[in-house]
Amino acid sequence: MTTSLTVGFVSLGCAKNLVDSEHMASVLRAEGIALARSPEEADVILVNTCGFIGDAKAESVDAILRACDLKKAGGCRAVIVAGCLIQRYKAELQRAIPEVDAFIGLDQLPDIGRVVRRLAAGEQGILEVSAVSRKVFSPLPTRLILTGGPFAYLKIAEGCNHQCAFCAIPGIRGRYRSRGIPDIVREAETLLGQGIRELNLISQDTTRYGHDLKDGTDLPELLRQLGRIGGKFWIRLLYGHPAWLSDELLDTMGAIPQVCRYLDIPIQHANPDVLKAMKRPGAAAAVREFPDRARNRLPGVVLRTTCLVGFPGETVAQFNDLVRFVRETEFEHLGVFAFSPEETTAAATLPRQVSAAAGQRRRDTLMAVQQEIAFRKARARRGQSDEVLLLHPARKDLWQARSRGQAPEVDGQVLVRGAGPKARQGAVIPVRYTGCAGYDLKADAVGSIR
Repeated sequence: MTTSLTVGFVSLGCAKNLVDSEHMASVLRAEGIALARSPEEADVILVNTCGFIGDAKAESVDAILRACDLKKAGGCRAVIVAGCLIQRYKAELQRAIPEVDAFIGLDQLPDIGRVVRRLAAGEQGILEVSAVSRKVFSPLPTRLILTGGPFAYLKIAEGCNHQCAFCAIPGIRGRYRSRGIPDIVREAETLLGQGIRELNLISQDTTRYGHDLKDGTDLPELLRQLGRIGGKFWIRLLYGHPAWLSDELLDTMGAIPQVCRYLDIPIQHANPDVLKAMKRPGAAAAVREFPDRARNRLPGVVLRTTCLVGFPGETVAQFNDLVRFVRETEFEHLGVFAFSPEETTAAATLPRQVSAAAGQRRRDTLMAVQQEIAFRKARARRGQSDEVLLLHPARKDLWQARSRGQAPEVDGQVLVRGAGPKARQGAVIPVRYTGCAGYDLKADAVGSIR
């Protein structure tokens, strides 16, 4: 059954949430429900929310209220709220924002078409949210890609078994559960057949992929199976854990040409006492040793990490320990978050809370340290050769692109001149770096497109 209603998406939060939006959009299209070009042009606005930290929650609530205001002004007929925020705060949101017509949880994403049809029939006040998220979904073969470029995020698992003191994700997304390798390979083949040229493997912890299946499935074997697809495309690993970075994984990455020599391994901190307080399992020793081990075993690897500063009880000396480690390690890419207490997490009620102002100062200090490292490394690339993936034309004879050492959204880009009239989105082209502009690199095309 089709409906004449059109649905427009507002997708917030991380790449894992974007995949959920793509899944819902694909279901709607497969069931004959049209997608609007923008939320402002839609009959139904669907807000896929993030509920991870305070800023993300505030952004989600603002987006919901804006959608409700549009409905009040006659700009749409109904508002649906999905995602992590409603999974975490279903009762509170239903009471606080009764203008929302439907709330759906993480396990109800495939039911989005049925929910829209119920709205079309005049129903209101729909609430479909499981108490605990337990499912893991396989996207439709006709999955839509909403990245806007020749790259896609490929979710290999759902949920998380870690109990980090600062993180609410296990309570939102449930226990870790992996998809099977054949299922993932089929999706990868479909995406590549649609013109995607970069597969970004994601989950809450990609390095723990397959362990829950208890049949020998693991990340190295998944990479080997993806590599056997053949052809010229990139595979990138995002969101790993330092304690689970095995030598076998590093060796496998080096043996498969499609796999980018790039690791995203959030360390959160480097001081062992802070890591213990954070309840980061096995992280203290692993944080100290994994950068050198990765660089020795996988020459040319680009390392990205994220740090959390201002954790309860973090002293100035412990923060300085982290600063020293970042200076010594020289990560190619690094992001920093200031701690914010989250309800239901162990860290929310810990004593010796660091003030928000002090946490922000520490964030700014560490980012300044990383900026000096990143800019120096960018300047050193001048004259070096590389290959880049063309993303979008910026203006005449200038393309936005990314190298294997740059992940989408977070690591900057390469601005390429001289790509020529045959330049196209998704092409890989050899370049020579000519300089940098902040975190972005500049380059000239030096060879033919392939």
